[in-house]
Amino acid sequence: MVTVERQGADCLLADRGYDADWFREALKDTGIKPCIPGRKSRGNPIKHDKRRYKRRNRIEIMFGRLRDWRRVATRYDRCPKVFFSAIALAAAVLYWVCILTLLYLRSAKLAPSPAPARADGGVVRDV
Repeated sequence: MVTVERQGADCLLADRGYDADWFREALKDTGIKPCIPGRKSRGNPIKHDKRRYKRRNRIEIMFGRLRDWRRVATRYDRCPKVFFSAIALAAAVLYWVCILTLLYLRSAKLAPSPAPARADGGVVRDV
């Protein structure tokens, strides 16, 4: 029997691989609501929060980006404090890069578009 301890989580987001009745019961016994879609081979469909499940993708993308950092992916640091510090640093840098990218894209949309060119090479201007 797998023991699931409650550590402040209200809901568990998981993919179809975790769709098992005993796992769902263990979660419910600890007060955690499972958000796990049923397997396609399951006879009776199980309801889950589809909106919340779609947001799970963001978490997976973040873990994928963290694995790009060699120090985090290989768990180079043996001390847990240093390892979690490396994760925090990597997450902060990734967040900063994401913010800068969004700001750049936003400023590119706000920049005036160049005047359209005519077939003879001239520029169309409003009078």
